[in-house]
Order: sequence, then C-alpha cells, then structure tokens
Amino acid sequence: VLSLTLIDLPGITKVPVGDQPPDIEQQIRDMIMQFISRENCLILAVTPANTDLANSDALKLAKEVDPQGLRTIGVITKLDLMDEGTDAREILENKLLPLRRGYIGVVNRSQKDIDGKKDIKAALLAERKFFLSHPAYRHMADRMGTPYLQKVLNQQLTNHIRDTLPAFRSKLQSQLLSIEHEVEVYKNFRPEDPTRKTKALLQMVQQFSVDFEKRIEGSGDQVDTLELSGGAKINRIFHERFPFELVKMEFNEKELRREISYAIKNIHGIRQVLPCLFTPDMAFEAIVKKQIVKLKGPCLKSVDLVMQELINTVKKCTKKLATYPRLCEETERIVASYIR
Repeated sequence: VLSLTLIDLPGITKVPVGDQPPDIEQQIRDMIMQFISRENCLILAVTPANTDLANSDALKLAKEVDPQGLRTIGVITKLDLMDEGTDAREILENKLLPLRRGYIGVVNRSQKDIDGKKDIKAALLAERKFFLSHPAYRHMADRMGTPYLQKVLNQQLTNHIRDTLPAFRSKLQSQLLSIEHEVEVYKNFRPEDPTRKTKALLQMVQQFSVDFEKRIEGSGDQVDTLELSGGAKINRIFHERFPFELVKMEFNEKELRREISYAIKNIHGIRQVLPCLFTPDMAFEAIVKKQIVKLKGPCLKSVDLVMQELINTVKKCTKKLATYPRLCEETERIVASYIR
C-alpha cells in the first residue's frame, strides 16, 4: 500500500467573521489553488449530498485547474441527511456531472454519534448497512463507503504515478543536463587561485573567439533553422541588399552624356576638340569621381547593416558568458568598439 500525502484544505469562506481579514475568501482560494494546480496532485472534491452539485465550490475550483476532470475524484457526503424521497443516484452513477474518475459516496459520523462515543468500527458498519439497505444505492454498495474510497485512492495514486512518471523522469533528466552544463562552466573556476582564474578567463575568451568565427564562417554545430544570421546574413547584404541599393540610385543617361561632353570641352579649353576614340584621362577621372561619390550612401548603409549583424553575432556568442555578467558586458563592449 502506497503512503498517501493527504492535504486537508479549508472550505471557501464567503463572509469574514470575528477577527478574519476582509480578503479571507481570496486568501483561502489562493492557498487551495497553490496545491490543486500541481499536475501530479489528485483532487478530492468533497460535496455534501444535501446541496446542489452545480453550486459546489470544490467542483468549481477543480474544474478551473482540471477542466477535463482527469485527476478529480468526487466524494459525496451526508447521503443520510437528504430530504425524504430524494437521492444522489444520478450523481454517484457519474451521469449528472461526469468525472473521469467518478464519484464515491460516504456516510460519516454525525456530531450526535461523536458525542455518543460511537467508534470508527461501528461507524463503518453503519455506513455499510446504509448502502446495502437503501433502494437507490444497494446496486452499487460495493463501490460506496469509506473503505472503498481508501482502496480507490491507493489504486488511483498508483495509476497516476505510473502515468506521470515518464514526463517527470524526462523533466528530471532535463534539469540534470542543465545542472551538469553549469558545473562544466564552473569547473575551472577557482577564486582562491589566481593562476586558475586567469586560465579559466583565457579559455572562455578563446571559446568566444571560436564561436564567433564559426558563426561568421558558417561551420557552427548549432545551425539556426528559423532565420538567417551571422555570415549568411552578411552574405545576403553584400549580394542582395547592396546591389538593390545600387539599382535604386537615380541615373540619367542624357545628363551623364552632357556632363561628359562639357568635361571634354573644358579640358581642351580654346583648342579645337578633334574626334577621337578615347576620352581624355582628365575628363574620365572627373566624371568617375563624381559618380563614385554617389555610391557613398549605399555603401555606408551596407556597412552599417554588416556592422549591426556583427554586433548581433557577438551578443549571441557571449550568451555562454552569461554566468559572468561583467565579463560578458566588457567583452561585448571591447569587440563592438573594434567593429565600429
């Protein structure tokens, strides 16, 4: 038999009484939600049979965290106190408000029984007799009562552990890998040994250098499949973005021909311009220099884009230094200053 950890949570208090704080309802609700929100927790939603199931606070809260009723077990109490001619048969048969794990009815000791010193054994016998003798419950008496609830809880917990164990094991393994990675990062760090400290620093800087080179050269072991980055993005800037910026430049061929004509004539001065196959060097240089100046804007824009991508690559590479915030910040600052 598995050991059950039973957490008896209080019922919702609607109106503060005595020295209770004004927000007692919210405080109790928050405390309840803290426990029943856990995926590995079974919810025992207890509802008196002499109240409307639709108004059950326990089932309402359970439904908020377990909308499909996968880990909620309904417990119906006070079946012996229902009005004459009424019963909870439809509820216990899981027809009225179905739960995957169903409902179990119990009959507890009343205050009169407790005052009369009625022991647990006698109470269980009376409960058994009630279910066997009641016309609405006798056909399911073997699935009612406190002993059956105890048996079901043990069985349900066993099943629940079996169902959640794979995911729980996977989560633990993931946490273990994460911790092992952190240990690997810190293994060379010895604050009391300056030599080891310097060696660890050099190793981290060297690793940063290798990671940066891999991201630019495109030989990294962690390939980004969601977007272009690093060297690939820089390649795109040079071969797609820069040509596009050049194409966008305004170019007036007629104006250029006129400028060439003026340049040739101005270079010859008062001398007669004779027809020739080649443009004079001075005229050619003057025209080319003027056109090159127009390339400055697209070139500088492409340089800015490349610089920004290099800085982004630096930031991605310094993520491994996040354990040492000041080292990370200083590395980014120094490398970025060289890039700029």
